[in-house]
Amino acid sequence: MTKLIIQIPCLNEAETLLQTIVALPRQIDGVDEIEVLVIDDGSSDATAQVARAAGVQHVVHHAGNRGLAAAFQTGLAASLKAGADIIVNTDADGQYEGADIALLVEPIVKGEADIVVGDRGVAKNAHFSPLKRRLQRIGSSVVRKLSNTDITDAVSGFRAMSRDVAQRINITTEFSYTTDMLIQAGRKRLAITSVPIRTHETPRPSRLFRSVPRFIMHTGITMARAYTTYNPLRAFVGTGLIMALIGAIPILRFIWFYLNGAGEGHIQSLVIGGSLLVLGVLVAIMGVLADLIASNRKLMETSLLETRRLSDRLDELSKAETEVKPKARTVKPVRSVSAGKK
Repeated sequence: MTKLIIQIPCLNEAETLLQTIVALPRQIDGVDEIEVLVIDDGSSDATAQVARAAGVQHVVHHAGNRGLAAAFQTGLAASLKAGADIIVNTDADGQYEGADIALLVEPIVKGEADIVVGDRGVAKNAHFSPLKRRLQRIGSSVVRKLSNTDITDAVSGFRAMSRDVAQRINITTEFSYTTDMLIQAGRKRLAITSVPIRTHETPRPSRLFRSVPRFIMHTGITMARAYTTYNPLRAFVGTGLIMALIGAIPILRFIWFYLNGAGEGHIQSLVIGGSLLVLGVLVAIMGVLADLIASNRKLMETSLLETRRLSDRLDELSKAETEVKPKARTVKPVRSVSAGKK
């Protein structure tokens, strides 16, 4: 039995949620059971009530707004607890075509991929402005280099993943899970692919960011943080070497003047160069320490993965015991027999 859970993070989506749920597929080749999970991220409208009225099997509620990344992580935990073999994440605003979920699930069902990202065709998408197309292409290019993947639409929230991936991924950012997840998956050498999907125009502005500069800033911080987390040695040592090389330039300048008898008037170059050189060495040492911390992080993630798998196993055993529990045997009373006849 293969169980698919479609999770929908929501924030005040009462007006569009019902249409999104209705558009979801009820049958997919290779999938035996399909359920829907709605994550109500502190909505002030009737989002949760709409979900329940629509027959959604699972509704998770945040008392306050925690952000998209937290809602996504909550959805993964709830989907795993509900026994999902495949998890699909989609938006509640109707941007993505529900029928295309079958396209996302197919590579996972066939065992060809661990993660499948829906490619919106950003370069030619009529629903995107020219500026948004350009920014999306630049951002996806950077993510491809940082994650060593070949994903052309890195910030697409329309994606599917196997149960094993959901157990391995740990979102740490508070802004958006999209780039953080891809960099993690790429560095963990998971099989990632993308499939072209259809999109619809969304009339309301995005609730994830208030302006394009704000989105660029938060996305850049998220990518730098995720990359540094999984490649601390390269990030810090590389930065330290650059600073040391820059510091070597004024030092060499001072040596040049000193050898020509004019070193007294160029002490500033020696001070600046020496400071940069020392700072570069310190940053490189920080890289070594960060790499040791990253090694401990890998051990902790391995322990967390084994804990989650052990929890799954215990749940399976508990369920099996409940289903195969033997019925109580009924013992018939034994009649007493008299020892002799009168």
